[in-house]
Amino acid sequence: MMKTYSVKASDIKREWHIIDASDEVLGKLATRVAKLLSGKHKPLFARNMDVGDFVVVINASKIRFTGNKAKQKMYYRHSQYPGGLRSEKMEELAEKYPERIIEHAVKGMLPNNRLNAAMMKRLRIFAGADNPYGKPPTAVEPASKKESN
Repeated sequence: MMKTYSVKASDIKREWHIIDASDEVLGKLATRVAKLLSGKHKPLFARNMDVGDFVVVINASKIRFTGNKAKQKMYYRHSQYPGGLRSEKMEELAEKYPERIIEHAVKGMLPNNRLNAAMMKRLRIFAGADNPYGKPPTAVEPASKKESN
């Protein structure tokens, strides 16, 4: 009789991945990052545990949007006070804070439970190519290069 294997905290090995967002489509990049953060690429994946890796995204300011999203998509937030609804177009947000666009897309693709905050803590996004983490041991190449092989 086989027994179900349960992942222990000592079994979790976290790796560092660096992703260059230059000329990448936002949604495709966000799905790759969410998969790495949640640990779905590992054989020891468990939904009830945080087994994902660290992800560093560089060149967030060079990300690509499809269709008319840059002009039409709106981001909303509310201060919880009367009349406190604030809205901003994706185009304006991309100029000021390009990191927030990727962060918002990835957060929406992760599970909405207690593990979400722990996974988001392991995500680092930088608008330019320079980052304090240097070059991690495993660099993930862009999806466009992988498909051509």
